[in-house]
Formats: sequence, C-alpha cells, structure tokens
Amino acid sequence: MKKNLPLIYFIGLFLLANFAFSSCKKTENNPPAGTDPFSNGGNERNMIVIISDMHMGADTSYSECVDNRGTLIKMLKQVQASKNVKELVIAGDLVDEWFVPADVDTYQGKDQADFVQRLATTNKEVFDAINSIIQEGKTLVTYLPGNHDIAISEASIEYILPGVNQARDNVLGLGTYSPAYCPLIAIEHSHRYNFFCAPDPYSNQDIAPGTILPPGYFFTRIAALFVKQHFPAAGDTLPVVTPNSSGDESQTLLYKYWQTWDTTVIMFPIKNRFDEKIIVTNMNGFTGNFSVDDVVPFQSSPGGTIDVDLYKGIQEKWSDREAHNQVAVPIETEYAIDSVMSSTFTDYQANVQYFSNPASDKRIVVFGHTHVPRMNAGISHDGKKCIYANSGTWIDNNLPNTTMNFVVITPQNADASSQTFVKLYNYEHEVITEMAQDSLRY
Repeated sequence: MKKNLPLIYFIGLFLLANFAFSSCKKTENNPPAGTDPFSNGGNERNMIVIISDMHMGADTSYSECVDNRGTLIKMLKQVQASKNVKELVIAGDLVDEWFVPADVDTYQGKDQADFVQRLATTNKEVFDAINSIIQEGKTLVTYLPGNHDIAISEASIEYILPGVNQARDNVLGLGTYSPAYCPLIAIEHSHRYNFFCAPDPYSNQDIAPGTILPPGYFFTRIAALFVKQHFPAAGDTLPVVTPNSSGDESQTLLYKYWQTWDTTVIMFPIKNRFDEKIIVTNMNGFTGNFSVDDVVPFQSSPGGTIDVDLYKGIQEKWSDREAHNQVAVPIETEYAIDSVMSSTFTDYQANVQYFSNPASDKRIVVFGHTHVPRMNAGISHDGKKCIYANSGTWIDNNLPNTTMNFVVITPQNADASSQTFVKLYNYEHEVITEMAQDSLRY
C-alpha cells in the first residue's frame, strides 16, 4: 500500500519551541509483561482513554489513516473488553474533510450527510468498533471536534455515531471537555489557538456566507494534491512580496502572513500554475473553484501595498476570532502568525490558557492537533503541580514522531495516598509501549 507523506504538520501543527514545563518521568522500554494499559488492577470502572487525530477519510487512495486502521480497531476492542475503562474520548480530527486533493470534489456534488456516510462505510470496521462500545453502554464515548472536522455538524456525527456524547462549545467547530466526575481535567483539540486553523466566521462572508473555514483548509487541500501528484517539482513560484515601506501595522502583519504562505507553498509544491482554478470547494458556504493566487497575498510593486483576495483583512480580525472562539488569554496577532510553523506553540498554550491563568482551576490538560505525542509537568498559578499531555495521532506516517498514540488517565480514589496517573502510550508494531507517565493529587 502506498504511503502518504507525513504532513508535519500543516499550519496549525508547527508551534513555538519554548514550552516552560519541566520534564515528566519517561519510560524507554515496554511495560512489564502482562501490563495492560486499560487495567487499573482492580474492579473499579474509572479510567479515561483519550485518542485524537485518526483522520478517517472517504477515499483510501489519499486518506492519511489506512494501514493503521487494523491496530486502531484492535485497540478499540481492547477498550471495550476492559472492565476498568469508564470513558473513551475522541479529541478531534476523527472525520477529515480537509485532507482531500485540491482537484477533488469532497462531496461529489452531494452534501455533508452523504460524505460522512461514505466515510463511515469506507472505514466500516473502525466505526463498527466505536458504535459497539456506544451501544453496549458500559463505556461512555465522547466526541469533540478538531480543525479537520471543524464544519462537521452535530447531526452528521450523530448520524454515523448514534448515541455518542458530543462535547461542543456554543460555536461550531470547537469543544472543550471536562468530565463531570473529574472537573479538574480539560480536554480539547486545541486548534482554537492557531491562526491558520481556528474557526474564522469573519473572513470571506461576501463570498461564502456563513463559512467558518480558516486558511488552513485551503493549504491542506493543496498539500493533499502534492501527495496525490507524488511529490512533484514545483510548477510555479510565488512572486516576491516585500514589507510595505509605509510601516503600517496591518501591512506588516499581512507581510508575515505572506511569509507563512511562501514557506508552506515551497514545502508542498504542486505541478500546477498558481493562477489555475484547481481548488474545488462546494462546502461550508464556498462554491466554485479557487487558485493558489486567490489565497496568497500579493503586491503590485516592491515596497507597495500588500493585498489578498480570499481572507482579506484576516490580519486585523484575529482578536475578534479569539473572542468568538472563547480563547481565555488573548494571543497577540504577530505572535500567533509567527508561531504557525513552530512545533510546541500549541503545547505552550496549555500553560498559558490553563495552568498560568488565575481564572482556571484545571490541573490536567490534554490536547491533540499537533501530531506530536508529548507529556510535561508544570506548576499552576497558585503553586500546584499540573500535567499536560498531547495525544499524538493515528495517521500512517508521522515521521520523525511515533504514530498510534493514546493517553490514559486513572483518577485517584479517596485514599489520601492515592494519585491521579496520566500515561502516554504508543501502539506501533502490535506492541504497546509506555512513552511517558506522571501523577499528581488534587
């Protein structure tokens, strides 16, 4: 089976490199023989399993998770068989509407309901395994949206996962989940903090009324075409844009936005010229076809005014997007744009938005989105230990990082010496490996 190139990771996935957390305890080898990550050693059903970024696609010729589905199904069956797992949380990017080659009509002339049904049929054994857990009723299954399923409606998820618990914010495309029995835990996909991936209800409303698709959607369509074309030489190059000599702040931010596009287009070249209308949309308010030139800023003369067709004014609306997307601690626009290509910016937001935020009482935070499995310990604003974990991904290729990752949280009990354990696992090569663990007591 042909392997897709790992997209490490388009925009939203590259984040800032100075996460101020201390290292957690790490385990280099496999757990001792007989160790079961879904067992607490007793009879209590209290464990929380968190997975994210499965990226199920409707067409296996380009979907990012094909080869790993067998192990995913095996893992889901182990979760169902466990007498200790209380809840399975799917923390975003289960359904992938974004990773579709630019020249492909995602909905094939139909609608989202048809798309998700085709996707569920293509990945029937995976969805059968999840639905079996839901229908059995012993383990709660909770879904929350990510950026690749940002526009997938509650009704569409209910259609393919009837009875699933959906943890959604009051705006489409976002969800933060704190289990009622563990209120000091927060789980979210975390794309709300990324300039290219957070819902954008302000841009393009004259072109696509009601759309929330951020620019990351268009980049991912281009990147998927790069994979479909088997990693070709570039068919075109972007015209050079230089800083506007006026020194206008909005123009400076738009130049930084262009720099991000310039870098990503170089990373994922396509055969086509950039003025070709190759990006087929017909979803979430968009109709018709668009070109690379439509989404990338341009300039008529060196040092002159920088403009853009799609996402016009996006650099001026970030604070509005943050307010709409319920970002607790605002991120300065320049920092947000500059951080799009860093690998730990999103992880760092666990500290900024939760642990260092006096308005937050969360002690354990789990994100997805970055495809980089990670665990760090830190200190809260009031001097208490906190733990952050990223649940990684299940895409076939995730070099240089592992794939097939999941997080398990085992809450403490009433015993004063009991701890809440957070463990990060990898399930490659049919072997479950404990990557990291840490613990604290509320």
